[in-house]
Amino acid sequence: MFGYTGTYKGKEVSVMGSGMGIPSIGIYSYELYNFFDVETIIRIGSCGALQENVNLYDVIIAQAASTNSNYVDQYNIPGHFAPIADFELVTKAKSVADQIGATTHVGNVLSSDTFYNADPTFNDAWKKMGILGIEMESAGLYLNAIHAGKKALGIFTVSDHILRDEATTPEERQNSFTQMMEIALEIAE
Repeated sequence: MFGYTGTYKGKEVSVMGSGMGIPSIGIYSYELYNFFDVETIIRIGSCGALQENVNLYDVIIAQAASTNSNYVDQYNIPGHFAPIADFELVTKAKSVADQIGATTHVGNVLSSDTFYNADPTFNDAWKKMGILGIEMESAGLYLNAIHAGKKALGIFTVSDHILRDEATTPEERQNSFTQMMEIALEIAE
């Protein structure tokens, strides 16, 4: 996976891909936090909306990340652990989002191990519990950040609405998913 370092408004910022899914971001974030002494990772990407009040192109700031992954099992926690984002990053992201006029939702996302789920009722319980959107990485990132004593945040643009069967085209995603990027760059430490 390639990474690039440059500057944004005089700040040194590195960007790189994270691959797809918790196992992939788990490796990259672990190494960045523990071998390269990175303090903060802000993941940006797309997600599918799961609530009626969330629309295509809205930005979701993932305050917490539920998951159906067993990634947390490695920590031998005697119960269920709720991985959350760094609160300071959440509040900074929301402030920047408001300043640039982004329609945002702050709350819980689902980091799912499955992209195409064979169970047609899979989303029902998650929707009822208030999950804003589904993506595939944040829970692993947040777990690694918490375990390493570092900071993490996930910011997503809604590319698909799962309940309404709406989707953006590849060209639309390429040309219009810029607000989450601007938010991430503005709050990068």
